[in-house]
Amino acid sequence: MGKLTVRVTGRNIDVGEALRGKIQNELQAGIARYVTRDGEAIVTLDKQRHLYHVEAIVHLDSGITLEANGEASEPHGAFAAALEKIETRVRRYKRRLKDHHARHHSPMPREEAQYNVIEPAEMDDGADGQDETAVAGPAVIAETKAVIRTMAVATAVMQLELGEAPVVMFRNPRSGSLNVVYRRLDGNIGWIEPATGVSG
Repeated sequence: MGKLTVRVTGRNIDVGEALRGKIQNELQAGIARYVTRDGEAIVTLDKQRHLYHVEAIVHLDSGITLEANGEASEPHGAFAAALEKIETRVRRYKRRLKDHHARHHSPMPREEAQYNVIEPAEMDDGADGQDETAVAGPAVIAETKAVIRTMAVATAVMQLELGEAPVVMFRNPRSGSLNVVYRRLDGNIGWIEPATGVSG
């Protein structure tokens, strides 16, 4: 039986020991029903006005990451919503996870990359006559680190469907290049791979 280490943190909310322990126990039990892997989980509670928001991220030693969000008028209800999503995804992909674990007895190779998300606060006054004071959207500048793992395309697709991120970047072991799988607006999954000879 694997051991899942769960860390519970709060934003705009003081997470009491009783709630912390309940979340840890329920998440450990929920994952253990389907996956016997060691892992680490981070559960973040946030309160915005009258709603509580929970983000749960579970990193398994196999390299697979489960992600889910939940929202409710009270904190445990928000966590329960997130846990239900995680359990549903694990049940749905249990066989594929088992096959993956059988093929990969050690964690998938990984590397860290820094990424930035930038949205301009103002439109530049260019030749098109745009007013330089016109606001294009809120100024958002986020700097963080992402983990890029080496995995097969099928595994990357499974990872995309197990999480809530719109894209998964990974290193394709066949070509050694960086690839991307993403959710298309039509409900299908897109796969981007550099053309032969293009450096990843």
